[in-house]
Amino acid sequence: MNRRALLGLLLAFFFPLTGYYLVKYYSDKAVNMPRRYFYDSVTVIKKNGKVITDTIWHKASNMTFTNQLGKTVTLDSLKGKILVIDFFFSRCPTICPSMAKSMKRLQNSFVNSKDSIVQFISISIDPTHDSVPQLRKFANQFTSNHDSWWFVTGDKKSIYDFALHEIKANIADVGADTAFPHTEYFFLLDRDRVVRGWYNGFDTIKQAKLVRDIPLLMLEKRKKRTFQEFLNELFG
Repeated sequence: MNRRALLGLLLAFFFPLTGYYLVKYYSDKAVNMPRRYFYDSVTVIKKNGKVITDTIWHKASNMTFTNQLGKTVTLDSLKGKILVIDFFFSRCPTICPSMAKSMKRLQNSFVNSKDSIVQFISISIDPTHDSVPQLRKFANQFTSNHDSWWFVTGDKKSIYDFALHEIKANIADVGADTAFPHTEYFFLLDRDRVVRGWYNGFDTIKQAKLVRDIPLLMLEKRKKRTFQEFLNELFG
């Protein structure tokens, strides 16, 4: 191999390598990721004379629902997806139709994204009355894409425990009634089902922030890609 060919090979390798780490370093410093909320425990250890804090963030538990298509669905089946969750009931004459319109705008914001990116879930807090036909009727008013937006019902106690103890809806919305968690907030969960924020469904500024935060969590999903994956993307 002559010197010119060797130089070309080195440049082809080290320029992407340098660029990769520069982009990684400055993007990590520049991007303010949505913070995590609600931890289960904090472990403090000493390693090589340094104190290291390891936080175990609260992961929302798995739930089993029935959606508007009559299908049994679970949160575990959404592995790797970002979740946007709200709580509603179909007979609601006040905030629920407006919340659904806001959720529809969110769904439209990601209409060209891959199906694997984000899942929208509206959970009924009135499962006694929200049968599958009733859910389907309500859902049809706001979406034709029933795959990326679920309207779900299930066991009432499990739903309320999920809203109050897993999502912490009454902490996000201090005005929420624990006996009937009817809140006007959307809840953003990352791929590990850790709560990363809540956003008022009637505040356009908060809604715009939610639209920005979802792609940030998509970016976070890719932060652990290897250099080989980077080269594959660069050179095909």
